Amino acid sequence: MAGNIIFIGNFIHADLLTELKLRTGFLKVEDGKITQIGTLQEYESLVRDGAWSNFKINRLNEHQFLIPGFVDCHTHAPQFPNIGLGLDRPLLEWLKKYTFPLEKQYSDPKFASKVYDKVVKRLLTNGTTTACYFGTLHFEGTLELVKSAIKHKQRALIGKVSMNIKNDAEYYNDTQTELAEVEKFVCKVLEYENDLVQPVITPRFAVSCNQELMDGLSDIAMKYNCRTQSHISENQDEIEFVLQINPTCKSYTEVYDQSKILNNKCIMAHAVHLSDHEMALLANKGVSVAHCPASNTRLRSGLCPVRRIINNNITVGLGTDVSGGDNASILDAIRRSMDVSMSLELQGTKDSSLNWKEAFYLATVGGAKALNLDEKIGTFNIGKDFDALLIDIYADNSQIDYYESSTDPNSKEYLMELLERFIHVGDDRNIVQELLDTQIQNIKPNSFTEIPMAKS
Repeated sequence: MAGNIIFIGNFIHADLLTELKLRTGFLKVEDGKITQIGTLQEYESLVRDGAWSNFKINRLNEHQFLIPGFVDCHTHAPQFPNIGLGLDRPLLEWLKKYTFPLEKQYSDPKFASKVYDKVVKRLLTNGTTTACYFGTLHFEGTLELVKSAIKHKQRALIGKVSMNIKNDAEYYNDTQTELAEVEKFVCKVLEYENDLVQPVITPRFAVSCNQELMDGLSDIAMKYNCRTQSHISENQDEIEFVLQINPTCKSYTEVYDQSKILNNKCIMAHAVHLSDHEMALLANKGVSVAHCPASNTRLRSGLCPVRRIINNNITVGLGTDVSGGDNASILDAIRRSMDVSMSLELQGTKDSSLNWKEAFYLATVGGAKALNLDEKIGTFNIGKDFDALLIDIYADNSQIDYYESSTDPNSKEYLMELLERFIHVGDDRNIVQELLDTQIQNIKPNSFTEIPMAKS
């Protein structure tokens, strides 16, 4: 059980796409939940009244602040050993040459365990407290990813990948075997009764799943009230192939819709080449999109029009999409999303660019909303789980050097400048501590100025 802690200092989150909320004061956490938020004056008054008996009190310095943990809405845990490889090839060729041969190895649980332990630790180091993972076709191998997330106390949605069409992967399951394994996987994950880790139904994409399989997967998702994840409209060649093998469908989106995959618990990665009709359908069904700017450019899939997607009332979060993406940090996804949107604007797509505040929103509460987790995480509101990152702009060995500033260090302007620096220049060295609701007793030494427990 997590302990009772008071944090004193600066806190930042995004309530809306266009609005940051900056607060200086205190935040009280009891048994992993945020139970009280107030000003410094209110804190001092409560101290005098002896209200903080048996609370551990941690004070941030003037260069530190708390933000919500980053949410990675789409990444492939088994592909991490290939990070940085094959990024000179288009999607389908890259899958055949690099991805499918690697993923075959996850039939060995020992191999899977070694890789996934590193993957989860790497993401946590990068500030990703919540991740939506693709595993592989393999039941036992993907369970190792579940075990790693539980071990390291990361919030995770984990999917055993489904495929039943023979293609370049050269491995797949027949439909009934696959459906039985997916249901077994869902039940096994639920047996852990772990609040942080949940199963997600995962048809790889319509290239490798026929309608019979996707109908069955949709039924399982409804039976167990599970989320669903897949890929959509990532690459033009992929889209053409999907329509060739589904000749009765007019669009990639329709292929999923005929199997009732699309609903408000579904998140689709990429969505680079959607028509207006497809966007309207996704919005109507409540489907979310995981924007993966790094892989979209590295694999030459295209520049995703994120502003257009958002303007069509579709919820958007960010994904690293390793190893199509070449960086496991959501900070990188933030920067790439800004770059891609600006590139579209420079090419003539008016008002398409995202600013850094909007990208920060997508990386935090936007991702939480995309995964249907915003009632738990994404902002610092009373009643939510405490899921945060302690940021120190001038941490030891940081690449951000300290210079004297004319801005008042006690002002909101100064706090805004600290966050802006972190978004544009910071890295994992500035993420001093990941603070999940179940981990706040394990605070790293010297992260804060610790004040002795108050006495009643």
